[in-house]
Parts: sequence; structure tokens; C-alpha cells
Amino acid sequence: MSKRFTLEEAQNLIPRVESLLRQAMALKSEYDEAEGAIQAFTQRVMLMGGISVNRERAIEARNRRESAAGQLRDAIQQLQELGCVVKDLDTGLVDFPTLFHGVEVFLCWKLGERAIEFWHGVEEGFRGRKAIDRDFLEHHKGDRAQ
Repeated sequence: MSKRFTLEEAQNLIPRVESLLRQAMALKSEYDEAEGAIQAFTQRVMLMGGISVNRERAIEARNRRESAAGQLRDAIQQLQELGCVVKDLDTGLVDFPTLFHGVEVFLCWKLGERAIEFWHGVEEGFRGRKAIDRDFLEHHKGDRAQ
């Protein structure tokens, strides 16, 4: 069973989540860049049969990719250990499970938003975001009694 948050609990985690999310996004970018270099190297080998290919650069790119992958896994794991659900590393989308009228839904936050102001059903996703209103505030709950 996942952790369920109140809006206040989730909001209090935003500074930590934002820091970890920015770190994960930077590591994903680093990974993608190294992967691109490896693919370019592989393509050159296929086209030129390995002639005039800088193998040291290829090894360095592979090591960068492996390092970024490990660090990225760690950053995502830290976010998950907080109870967050990382939805999209490209846009910085994170959800926080909560209960609304006894049904599990997600508080929805996107990097750059000043606060958590939306929620959506588990099956709805980002497109189904709804503004947090009085009904939601009065009838949602986390794991701890309010």
C-alpha cells in the first residue's frame, strides 16, 4: 500500500521533491547525451569498420551513461521513498496519493508550479486535473487522522 498524503503534507515536501526532481532531470539529460554519443560511435563503426574511431571517447561516454543511470535510479528511488509517484521526468510531473471521499486519487504537481493546486483520478492522468476546491479540502485525507 502506498503512502497517502494530506494536501499540507504533500505541500511541505515540495522543496525536497523539487530538488530531487531537478537532479533527476539533469541526470536524465546527461544519460541521454551519453547515449547519443554511444549511438553515434556505433554508427561510425558500422559505416567505417572501426577506422579512425576514438575508442577512448566511446569508453568515456559509456562510463558517463552508466554513472548517470545509477545516480538517476538513486534520485528516483529517493522520490519514491518519500511516497511520490514520478509521472514524467521530461516535464517534471509528480503525483502524491491521497483519498477523496474514500477513493484513491492523486494530488498533482508539476515543476514550476508554486503550489499543489490540482488533483486527478488514478485513471485520469494529467489531462483530468481538477482544481482543488472546498469539497476536496474538506473530504480528502492522508494516512494520519486529521
